[in-house]
Amino acid sequence: MSESPSQGSAPYGGAAAAASRKPMTLHRLRSMHEAGEKIAMLTAYDAASAALLEDCGVDCLLVGDSLGMVMQGHASTLPVSLEQMSYHVGCVARGAPRSWVLADLPFGSYQADVAQAVRSAAALMQAGAQMVKLEGGGWTPPVVAALVERGIPVCAHLGLTPQSVHALGGYRIQGRDEQGARTLLRQARELGQAGAAMLVLELVPSDLAAQLSVEFPGMTIGIGAGARTHGQVLVLHDMLDITLGPKPRFVRNFMLGAGSMRAAVLAYVRDVKSGAFPDEALHGYAA
Repeated sequence: MSESPSQGSAPYGGAAAAASRKPMTLHRLRSMHEAGEKIAMLTAYDAASAALLEDCGVDCLLVGDSLGMVMQGHASTLPVSLEQMSYHVGCVARGAPRSWVLADLPFGSYQADVAQAVRSAAALMQAGAQMVKLEGGGWTPPVVAALVERGIPVCAHLGLTPQSVHALGGYRIQGRDEQGARTLLRQARELGQAGAAMLVLELVPSDLAAQLSVEFPGMTIGIGAGARTHGQVLVLHDMLDITLGPKPRFVRNFMLGAGSMRAAVLAYVRDVKSGAFPDEALHGYAA
């Protein structure tokens, strides 16, 4: 398999190349965004896989509370604790010292008040994260502003927010009607104004994701949101076809024909960077 450039002009796909790359920073991510380079993100939960993803040129590693489902076997992300998140953040940060590591604030660790959110975010940053992610809009901008004011970079998350799965009535596409779309657009603007540098858009129609990517002043990362966001993220276990239970329809099995995990991750990075993934015609993102 041929290798393609990532993280600027440095090649990826080898220990020597990984060792020679400069550490990813928020400034570099913003420069990539401004230059129109797509951002490749995958979840990571342990040191060994994190090292491989860094070696393959993945720009950002998300230590997601999805570990509750793919690592722990839970039916949702809700049981994951802050202590568990901190443990996995430390593992990933040690395995991939040159990657941009962001970590989910788990359910119950930031909903009480701003002070709780600051304490929880500080715990993840001390464990090795460089950015924290929180879900939802409406009530979250003051939390985002408080974290940013204290020097903690924030990634917001709109659309399908797994921590609110019971309130949303399941894992459904969000923003399909006019009112829902207006709400998401307003929330994206508010989160951007509060200082969020990145925004994950999950399970929203492609046209709406494109609008949100214009309204939000920072980087948008899509998952089941079409091809017109500034980058893409998948759950590692999903794209390797080793997840528990059925996969969402927007997931491509990158292991198919790859022969190895390394080849599958290289293909993912290549296809995100080139725009070949996601394929809206194949997966019906405009639905």
